[in-house]
Amino acid sequence: MAEKQVGITVPKEKDFSEWYTQVVAKADLADYTLVSGCMVFKPYSYAIWEKIQGLLDNKFREMEVKNAYFPVFIPESLLKKEGEHVEGFSPEVAWVTKAGDTELSEKLAIRPTSETIMYDSFSKWIRSWRDLPLLINQWCNIVRWEFKYPKPFLRTREFLWQEGHTVHETEKEADRQTMRMLEVYKELIEGQLAIAVILGKKSEAEKFAGALYTTTLESLMPDGKCLQMGTSHNLGQNFAKAFGISFLGKDGNSHMPWQTSWGVSTRLIGAVIMAHGDDKGLVLPPNIAPTQIVIIPILFGESRDAVLKKCKELQSSIKKKFSVLVDDRDGYTPGWKFNEWEMKGVPLRIEIGPKDIEKGHAIAVRRDTGEKETIKLEKLKERCTELLAEIQEKLLKNSRKALDDGIEDAKNWKEFLKIIESRKIARAFFCGRKECEARVKEESKGATSRVIPFEAEQGLCVKCGEKGLKTYFGRSY
Repeated sequence: MAEKQVGITVPKEKDFSEWYTQVVAKADLADYTLVSGCMVFKPYSYAIWEKIQGLLDNKFREMEVKNAYFPVFIPESLLKKEGEHVEGFSPEVAWVTKAGDTELSEKLAIRPTSETIMYDSFSKWIRSWRDLPLLINQWCNIVRWEFKYPKPFLRTREFLWQEGHTVHETEKEADRQTMRMLEVYKELIEGQLAIAVILGKKSEAEKFAGALYTTTLESLMPDGKCLQMGTSHNLGQNFAKAFGISFLGKDGNSHMPWQTSWGVSTRLIGAVIMAHGDDKGLVLPPNIAPTQIVIIPILFGESRDAVLKKCKELQSSIKKKFSVLVDDRDGYTPGWKFNEWEMKGVPLRIEIGPKDIEKGHAIAVRRDTGEKETIKLEKLKERCTELLAEIQEKLLKNSRKALDDGIEDAKNWKEFLKIIESRKIARAFFCGRKECEARVKEESKGATSRVIPFEAEQGLCVKCGEKGLKTYFGRSY
């Protein structure tokens, strides 16, 4: 006898936080542990992360970026080599001070980011212009300890990410690499995750600690909070100077290189949950769904074997193009299976029973809209291709509309506060000064500059009246 399945009990629009928590648990994405702020990536969520990894790894190979791995432990002396960098991360660093009962001679930081440990190696690897550009990426875990309210995938003390680090002869090459990676991330997030983003630069207060400048991709989640989806930094020559990285140029002289770093994390899984999920659970874009199609046999008595055989035949005919599963588990009704796969966000469901076989068709059900369609069996592969493409496109279209609808222009401070309180993004002119941004954050109860568009208009700061650029502000995670 099938277990009783309990669906989402709180509407997304009524209690977003509780809805999110239930989707994570009931879609079998994560589990909690005895370590505060740390979570288990269950096989289903890890499979989504593997899809993201695969998409990015293909891009990295095209760009001749090579994967490597560096230690999780970073000596304190290395972490302190670049002053602005360590100041930005020091509140979040977890330290190892003992090995067994023996005090360590030097504290070891558990990797909050890898610039320092990697650049110590780079200083030994790079000798001349022939060693450049150096293009390295690593897939790893990160530990950042400081926060009060953990949220699976969005804010945890340990998370997974990729971090790319490159070294170049010239500033122009570093600029080009920074922007190229931003475009790679845009294609991933909009083209594969179907989430619309705004591209631009971070303010001085919000940029990566130690960077020359930071570029970012930002989106708006349904609860009115902004989410940083990825970043690409031009690090300038700050780290090269701190770590003694230099190269012999073609002119025979010693030169200091320019560096970049860039990354996305498992936060993207949280973004997908929030952006596309509904009151039935998870909704996955086909391009990153571990299972794109689930076939549900409708079984009755003597027709059982014939229906199962047909389901397997259909699976075999389309599995080279799609990830497809036949749910032939005993003890569960078709209705129970429908609900489970809806909860898990599988983009397309195919239903086949004995009468469908007689008529030579199957029933296809879209996860995003719930629409049903009768498809001739000989046309199934072709139509599934079309439907999955339509679902992918529709999810991005919905996301772009939600982002556009969530942005309002603020002509003055009063309008700015009203927009922020209405859980939207306020677009306003901003001077960019750290002191002004601190006042904005305090008086608006948490709103910060999220992104400054590359071609931003000029005007007078909404807060202080000084010259500034049009900037997007919002509260964030």
